[in-house]
Amino acid sequence: MQIFNWANNFFLEFGFSENVASYGNLVVNTIVLIIIAFLLDYIFKRILIYTLSVMASRTKTKFDDILVSNKTAKYIAHLVPLLFVFKTVPIILRDFTRWEILFEKGVKIYIIFLSLWIIRSVFNALKDFLKEKPRFSDKPIDSYIQVIMILLWMFGAFSFLSVLFSIDETTFLAAFGSISAIIILVFRDTILGFVASISVSVNDMVRIGDWITMEKFGADGDVIEINLATVKVRNFDNTTTTIPTYSLISDSFRNWRGMLKSDGRRIKRHVLIRSKSVRFVTPEELEKFKKIQHLTSYIEHRQADIDKFNSANAIDKSVIINGRNLTNLGLFRKYLTQYVQNHSGINKDMMLMIRHLQPTEKGIPLEIYCFSKDKVWENYEYIMADILDHVIASVAYFDLELFELENVISD
Repeated sequence: MQIFNWANNFFLEFGFSENVASYGNLVVNTIVLIIIAFLLDYIFKRILIYTLSVMASRTKTKFDDILVSNKTAKYIAHLVPLLFVFKTVPIILRDFTRWEILFEKGVKIYIIFLSLWIIRSVFNALKDFLKEKPRFSDKPIDSYIQVIMILLWMFGAFSFLSVLFSIDETTFLAAFGSISAIIILVFRDTILGFVASISVSVNDMVRIGDWITMEKFGADGDVIEINLATVKVRNFDNTTTTIPTYSLISDSFRNWRGMLKSDGRRIKRHVLIRSKSVRFVTPEELEKFKKIQHLTSYIEHRQADIDKFNSANAIDKSVIINGRNLTNLGLFRKYLTQYVQNHSGINKDMMLMIRHLQPTEKGIPLEIYCFSKDKVWENYEYIMADILDHVIASVAYFDLELFELENVISD
């Protein structure tokens, strides 16, 4: 107490009035207080940073290392000089009641926001720490941290206004309830994002690292971040698309995680066969087709069944349409089935078929439906292209034609 009176006594001894001496004492003590506060801040900041760095280097956990990188010790060190100032200001300003109240409020407000800053740095460190854990790497940690920080910042704002205007907490909460509709309107996106984040997490709809497609927003790539307001998707052209989080529960999107976890990636392509090129196969042509290795066994067994049926029913084969017959399209379909089944890139344990689709004005769609073993995009495209190349090149061997739009050039 006496240390803060020496300046006042000094001014009185030199003949200054008591009023002037009081103001001189205030100025001198304020300067001394600021110097001591800066010294305490510098000393404790060095001590805490050094201590935490040493502890971090000697422990196995990475959490304390992340605390150091997030400057948590630096923010905590600011509390020591601040508390010193908070305890000392009433002594220095004992003769200036009006100023004492003002400075006290200022210090309290600074303590509130500094505390929030410390908590924020700790939560940021916790977020970085959890993201390094495989168990939490695909969880929307950002959303949870943001929700907690929004609640804390709201509490800080209430405390700030309560201290600034000396409002009782009960009165303040009553007023807050009255304007809750406006607050809900202002924080509409945040509330929707919070609900969406919880729904996405609970239902395991999207994880960080998932490949999603959302045509409405032009998104087609990997999810790199999920937070309260947005979901960031890195597209395959290395652009970034930002999607509102609540759109994941209000709109339709495609998540490719199931495909990546399955045993194969679907190949579903078709070629259009001209209808006029489809015909019955003559016995002479069958001998030619028997030379195709994938068809040799099939033709022998199938033709034997057909001949047996035609003989048993006394079918007149002088007209080829009578009875049962093989067609060039049927043989081509069987050939493709055997070819795809023997392809090294196809998973034989999953669905595999070559089928007709509904005929159209452009011809008969012949669809290849199967699953590749390799799900990597580049390799998948190579396998699919390899099969389609062979299909297109094989059509001519069966006297079939592919449909193509012909360019009409007018004179």
